[in-house]
Amino acid sequence: MRHRSSSALLALLLLTGIAAWAQPAPYIVLQSTTSTQDSGLFDDLLPRFKKETGIEVRVVAVGTGQALKNAANGDGDVLLVHERAEEEKFIADGFGVARFDLMYNDFVLVGPESDPAGVRGMADVVAAMRRIAAGKHPFASRADDSGTHSRELQLWQEAGIDVVAASGTWYRETGSGMGATLNTSIGIGAYTLCDRATWVSFRNKAKHVIAVEGDARLHNQYGLILVNPKRHPRVHAAAGQRFIDWLLGPTGQAAIGAFRVDGQQIYIPNAR
Repeated sequence: MRHRSSSALLALLLLTGIAAWAQPAPYIVLQSTTSTQDSGLFDDLLPRFKKETGIEVRVVAVGTGQALKNAANGDGDVLLVHERAEEEKFIADGFGVARFDLMYNDFVLVGPESDPAGVRGMADVVAAMRRIAAGKHPFASRADDSGTHSRELQLWQEAGIDVVAASGTWYRETGSGMGATLNTSIGIGAYTLCDRATWVSFRNKAKHVIAVEGDARLHNQYGLILVNPKRHPRVHAAAGQRFIDWLLGPTGQAAIGAFRVDGQQIYIPNAR
């Protein structure tokens, strides 16, 4: 009798374990940029998703470069970043399943209201950056392998400016996130490149303003990727894909489009 009871208990435990394994993951880890976190977007979206699905999303907010490295190591289920070339390489290297456009906004060049470089209102951001360099006006760079830093370096390259040689002079590398870099920029009266979401959300603008905006080279596209479960079996693929489908679907896209900071729309949804 005791043997039968033990067998029954073992069978019950095994069935319970199988049932628990079959249940959707109670949470997923989202490796994401700091801009999406700092803007407050996730505070708006994630509670809605959890209410509908019961799945919690835990955000790791770092620069795009670090987010890609973390995800490549299997430390995450879904990736939301903004550096398309690196995202496509992530897929090609077998770390991600597929990449989807999610939303976009833009970068802005911000600087002191006094505008010592005389670039405010220029339509050509590369020409503006050449003028900043020519006058050796302070420029604060994130220098943190983020998507914003990557775009900044692309613009300097197009401008023909060697910022490595200028490091420590008029070109100041903070090695920090966008908020800290903005604080440094304001403290030393420097120009800097910033994503619009962080700029609008930033409260310590002091006398800094947008100097250049609207150039097509400042377009900022965000991509969404499921980490490849064949590469990392621990990935919560079903729950991660459900989150991706929700963001790309009508409910998620409408929520992104409706998100506002100080009355301003921050992101334009563009899932295909």
